[in-house]
Amino acid sequence: MQISSVAIIGGLGKTGGRVARRLKDRGIDVRAASRSTAPSFDWQDRGTWHAALTGVAVAYVAFQPDLAVAWAAEAISALAKTAADAGVGHIVLLSGRGENGAVRSENELKAVGVDYTVLRASWFNQNFSEGAFLDQLHQGKLALPVGDVPEPFVDADDLADVAVEVLTNPRHRNQTYELTGPRALTFREAVSEIAAASGRTMEYETVPVDAFIAGLTAAGLPLETIDILHELFTQVLDGRNSNVTDGVRQVLSRRPKDFADYARETAATGIWSIQQ
Repeated sequence: MQISSVAIIGGLGKTGGRVARRLKDRGIDVRAASRSTAPSFDWQDRGTWHAALTGVAVAYVAFQPDLAVAWAAEAISALAKTAADAGVGHIVLLSGRGENGAVRSENELKAVGVDYTVLRASWFNQNFSEGAFLDQLHQGKLALPVGDVPEPFVDADDLADVAVEVLTNPRHRNQTYELTGPRALTFREAVSEIAAASGRTMEYETVPVDAFIAGLTAAGLPLETIDILHELFTQVLDGRNSNVTDGVRQVLSRRPKDFADYARETAATGIWSIQQ
């Protein structure tokens, strides 16, 4: 089966942009769908969904803000039904590992009856270089409510390679893959490897979750965002996801990128240099 068109639902963020570039390199038509595109797509405005999905064969879905929010599962169900009605034959859902909301969303997707592939991803390496941790690392210290719980960080480029393969190869339909890196390391160990790769002094501090949430509240973050972070740091990072899986190898027949390789390659870009 030759796939000619793919919708990227949720815009061109950390994973969507990588997936889109790879698909375009293969000559596949890509429709990025977000509030700023034409046709637009807004998770809060279901009237935009059908037009954004009409005319594409498959869809890659990265839900915003996170599958942990209470309304995510029902939204995924409604999206899948709209996609099926618009003629989409396959939905690839970016999911998490061990989150109750993510599992509910996966189950709602499967119940609709459209072909699916679920990609359960561990925390991305790129959270340290493209996400919320970067500003703290610029200051030389990352403080989070996570102790010595290992996490098998996965590289976003590996995730994108997997997504493109499952979007374009029908043998992956109606499958669920758990995607991790090749080893688990604590946040303290991750910061230590980044420090070594970048030639900088960096520290990691474990802070109480209540103090962490209080800081976010004082900073004026939206309540929904705070609730998501609270769930992630108290539920997902409790050790349940520390095991390493072979999902990347199952799909790509190769080993996933090691965190040390990510740190060395990313440090060479200067992203962790002290900001003036």
